[in-house]
Amino acid sequence: MQKYKNILNDRQDAASKLIDIMPIQKLKEEEWNIIAVSKGGLQLGSYIKERFKNPLDILFLEAIMAPNNSECEVARVSETEEIVLNESLIDAFEIQYDYIYGEAHRKHEEDILSYIYQYRKGRPFPSMKNQVVLLVDEGSETGTKFMTALKTVLHQQPKAVYIAVPVLPSDVLEVLEMFVDDIFFLYDIDDYVETDLYYKSLERLDDEVIEKILEENR
Repeated sequence: MQKYKNILNDRQDAASKLIDIMPIQKLKEEEWNIIAVSKGGLQLGSYIKERFKNPLDILFLEAIMAPNNSECEVARVSETEEIVLNESLIDAFEIQYDYIYGEAHRKHEEDILSYIYQYRKGRPFPSMKNQVVLLVDEGSETGTKFMTALKTVLHQQPKAVYIAVPVLPSDVLEVLEMFVDDIFFLYDIDDYVETDLYYKSLERLDDEVIEKILEENR
């Protein structure tokens, strides 16, 4: 882990380096939809598309935590109510599936819908049917965000799906590769800790920044 610490300056640096390994001409010609799976991923996506006219949006996701451990994520739900479960943790903690689906519904109603109205002014996530999709994030610790986004997008029958992520764990890379047409990444790390460690600066984004990015790309 130590040799990868602070290997990227910030999201703009990461985006610039991703562009160098991506098929940019293909991205432009096929009008890939750039879809962020987090707020940080949205800013990274905005840097990727600065010189292009590709659509940019965010897919809102919320984590579902174990009932007795607020730091242990056992599932994740998307704004279209697709759910990805961590079966091993659910079994280990003997969590009832009624709890998972109840929490998913609550998170959707209380959190995700508020994000949709705040950041997208009520506009629903657009259909990706027959579209080419590029899912982006600043990093991936467990792969759950990408898996939830993939389940959501693949359900809509896209033409192709790609992932762009600067850093991710090696085992997560192996899993994600099975579900997408290609993954564009800079570093796959065996002993991945947390995404912040691989950036010198990873600023917290306030609401105004998110709203501005989405407004500019509406």
